[in-house]
Amino acid sequence: MGTWNPEEEYWGEEDEPIEEWAKPIIARGERPAFEMEQVLPGADPDELSDPIIDAVDLKDAGNRREAVKLLMELCESDLRCLDAHAHLGHFVFDNHPQKAIRHYEVGLGIGELSLPAGFDGALPWGHVDNRPFLRCLHGYGLCLWRLERFAEATLTFERMLWLNPSDNQGIRFLLDDVTAGNPWRAEE
Repeated sequence: MGTWNPEEEYWGEEDEPIEEWAKPIIARGERPAFEMEQVLPGADPDELSDPIIDAVDLKDAGNRREAVKLLMELCESDLRCLDAHAHLGHFVFDNHPQKAIRHYEVGLGIGELSLPAGFDGALPWGHVDNRPFLRCLHGYGLCLWRLERFAEATLTFERMLWLNPSDNQGIRFLLDDVTAGNPWRAEE
């Protein structure tokens, strides 16, 4: 999908120093940008129907059982539906991070199969089909943090920043707490 160039990115105001996490990314320079292929069984590109949005709407309407059933059906139809794994994790994250991490980990593992060994490219959030993989990675890192696996969470968050340096998910705001070993806390 072209080249990701750090010179074209916003790294803060000119009079502000570059944050530590960003320095190696900027120093690395240009690298190829990729977009993963999103697998979404049952979605009709000619219609506005999206089974992931349908599942979220069901959950938000209080029909959690049907929402989970729909996401599980997507996984049964094609395990490569990373967004189903991400949302299954999201649905249980608040109360059961030990269960949520399994959903994120499966999605992450499946997504990793699409990346070559030693992958050094960028997966920008702006390429919409990268978002399911980045959601799995984000949820996985948050679970690691909640489970006080700080070193693993730090590595996961650093990887997220490497893959998506624009940091649309706000990892740069969490990194200091995670690396310091501060316990996770829900935002108010």
